Amino acid sequence: MRTFSVCGKTVSIYSNDVPGAPVVYLDAVSKEGRQVFQALQDAGAPAFTLVTVSDLDWDHDMVPWDCPVAFRNAQPFIGGAGNYLRLLIGEIMPRAEKELPAPPLWRGIAGYSLAGLFAVYALYQTDVFSRAASMSGSLWFPGMKEYVFSHEGKQPPDCVYFSLGDKENRTRNPFLKTVRQNTEEIEAFYQSRGVDTAFQLNPGNHYDCVAGRTAAGIAWILSRAKETV
Repeated sequence: MRTFSVCGKTVSIYSNDVPGAPVVYLDAVSKEGRQVFQALQDAGAPAFTLVTVSDLDWDHDMVPWDCPVAFRNAQPFIGGAGNYLRLLIGEIMPRAEKELPAPPLWRGIAGYSLAGLFAVYALYQTDVFSRAASMSGSLWFPGMKEYVFSHEGKQPPDCVYFSLGDKENRTRNPFLKTVRQNTEEIEAFYQSRGVDTAFQLNPGNHYDCVAGRTAAGIAWILSRAKETV
C-alpha cells in the first residue's frame, strides 16, 4: 500500500502492479480500504488497483447540492461534490496513476452511503469513469432521482451496481423512506437505456457489513468488465 495526502484527504493505493489493470476509486466511509481489497483478493477477483480517498468532509464533499436538515440533531448538507470531483480528477487521479506501471484499462467509481450518491452523480459530470458501484447509496437525496431522469451522462456507463439493506427504507424519516423505491426506479431507468445493471438487496440496515457490501459491489463491476472488455 502507498499513501499520500491532498488538501487534507488521505489517498491510499492498493495494487497488484499488473500493467493495464483497471482502477476503482472508492470514497471511503472510514478506513475500510485494506479490508475491501483483501476481501476481493481472497475471493479471486481479477487484477485491479483500488484507490481509496478518506478523511472526507462527508456532508459536503459527497453531496451535489444543498439540502435542509434530514436527520435529528444534524446540520444541513452543503453541496460540494462538484469541487471535490474536480480535486479527484485534477489532482488525486494523476498522482495516484503515476504510481502504476501503465495506464489503466478502465476506471470505475464506487462508494457507500453518501459516497454511493456521489458515484452516480459523477457519471453525469465526467466521462473518466465507465463503471460505477453504489452500495447503500443515499439515493433518497432530494432531487437526485429527478436529476438522473432528466439529464444525460457524459457517456453511457458500461455497467452500474446498486445495493441496499432490506431494512433501510423501514423508517418514519420522510427522506430515508424513499431510498428503496428511488434506487429501484433509477436501476430500472438505466436498464431501459441498455446499461448492464444489478440490484442487490442485503439483509440488515444501513451500516451493516459496510466492507463486505462494498467488496461485493466492486466484485460485480470487475466481473462484468472481465466479460465485456
